[in-house]
Amino acid sequence: MHYMASHGLKRARPAELIPGTVSVITARMDYLPASTSGEWRSLELQRLHRPGEAIVSVYARGRDYHKVMRSRLQKLGERIATHVEPLGHRAFTDSAPVLEAELAARSGQGWRGKHTLILNREAGSMFFLGEIYVDLALPPSEPVTAHCGSCSACIDICPTQAIIAPHKLDARRCISYLTIEHDGPIPLELRALMGNRIYGCDDCQLICPWNKFAQRSALPDFDERAGLTGQQLVTLFAWTEEAFLKFTEGSPIRRIGHERWLRNIAVAMGNALRTLTVQEGAPIRQVLQARRDGASLLVGEHIDWALAAAG
Repeated sequence: MHYMASHGLKRARPAELIPGTVSVITARMDYLPASTSGEWRSLELQRLHRPGEAIVSVYARGRDYHKVMRSRLQKLGERIATHVEPLGHRAFTDSAPVLEAELAARSGQGWRGKHTLILNREAGSMFFLGEIYVDLALPPSEPVTAHCGSCSACIDICPTQAIIAPHKLDARRCISYLTIEHDGPIPLELRALMGNRIYGCDDCQLICPWNKFAQRSALPDFDERAGLTGQQLVTLFAWTEEAFLKFTEGSPIRRIGHERWLRNIAVAMGNALRTLTVQEGAPIRQVLQARRDGASLLVGEHIDWALAAAG
């Protein structure tokens, strides 16, 4: 994530990022699909024990949140501007070097959990954050008290031990970073720990007691797309680039590209082969071998690793 470092102090000084900024309005938007059941956390954790099934992070199963939330924030800014003229404003949703979690914590949206995410007593952590930078002085809202107490569930469950201490995350070990932001080979020592997670990781949120209060979204945008929940690894690995672009249109998944998509699935397949019987793993070996010829250097390396994992 070099873009974060390249912008230096602009991340922490809103007026340097957008000259004239005096206040920041923060917002959150729940993203659990409307059809989510009351046992959704345990159901999601059960997916980890089905090695042939691909796990896509819950937030990425619907429409790209960048588009949804930024559009709504822009409309909110425009509505405010009709009452306060002239108003300079600009909306952000994970679209610029903005310290979103810190701004959210300082403005009272919630507190920083030990996994570094924002937690809200009424909504857990299953929401997106966004901001509107304005050139209007607004009365500040106050931070809220932290309520994690002695709980260390998120630290204990992290598959790669990326949460190295309370409130400290080593992104280089985080599966969300590795499967989405990282564009090179997955470090060898972390591949076996990734299990069947192919895009993002929700473990630290699934185990968090506060997410029993997570709210369902009222927007159809975040309803699960067919083919991204409960799908088999072999099916997704067989997607051509054309199919990948078709099925991920309007989805946040598209941003990683077809090559990284295949890289991630190859790792998950290797992990599946470690646990399945020879007969059960036969379809996985077959599709891996079929794609090996013509694969890029990056994908080919991970296919070789996956096949070697089968012994």
